[in-house]
Amino acid sequence: MDKAVERAIECIRKRYGEPLTLTDIAESASLSRFYFTRLFKEETGLTPGRFLSAIRIHQAKRLIESTSMSITEISFAVGYNSMGSFTNTFTASVGVSPSRFRRLSRDGGDGLPGPEPDAGSGRGSVAGTISLPEGHGNARVYLGAFRTPVVQHPSAASAVVDVPGGRPSCYSLENVPEGTWHLLAVAVADGVGPDPRAQRTSLVGSRTVTVTADGITSAAVRLRPSGPADPPVLLALPALEPPADVRAHPGCASVTPLPAPAGRRQAAGHLRVASAAPAPSRS
Repeated sequence: MDKAVERAIECIRKRYGEPLTLTDIAESASLSRFYFTRLFKEETGLTPGRFLSAIRIHQAKRLIESTSMSITEISFAVGYNSMGSFTNTFTASVGVSPSRFRRLSRDGGDGLPGPEPDAGSGRGSVAGTISLPEGHGNARVYLGAFRTPVVQHPSAASAVVDVPGGRPSCYSLENVPEGTWHLLAVAVADGVGPDPRAQRTSLVGSRTVTVTADGITSAAVRLRPSGPADPPVLLALPALEPPADVRAHPGCASVTPLPAPAGRRQAAGHLRVASAAPAPSRS
């Protein structure tokens, strides 16, 4: 990654609670605003302002989950001067309001937001494999199709897939609206050795896919350790607790979208846990 962008990201992550401007961030990179904005987006897929907003909402999530600070205190701590603006941005990005997110985090995550596809589009599917980098044990992976390179509300379709260490797993996202989507994955993977849970790692993966109506798009997703330039996860997700045992099965079944009943549109792919085994074939 470009060193100037690295300096800018370090500035954002350290000073997100301040009233940062684009000029402030560009100066931290020692570049002009115009050139810096173009370079930053080329390197991260986001504008500096969008990256800053994502960091602020992510930090707000962390404070809501781990502290007793009031929502108002948190909004100011992460750089918002307006409680209304914070609440609207948080709700749009996370999928639930700050107060509901606090309740969900304390109650175990029931009632998390589901996919919300474009009601007017034709639909297809995305299917393939998810693989882990070497040196990791079992992982639980959240995978979704998004309009932007950020895991934020809403997804078009999503699934949770268990992946065994050293072997890829099959996945499928059904009823994805036609168009171009960011296929984004986030995971928690166990380490290897006598105490795999003590060496857990956050992993990410991404690629762009084009979905056609009634078609199946094949896409392999390879995960890697997350880095400072990766946008944080904003969507309210279930706890990605790697399972102790995952069975790997060879081969992946094709995914064929089922036709919707007459007069009804197909629903989005629902959040579900998929095993490493492929779906049984139909005779």
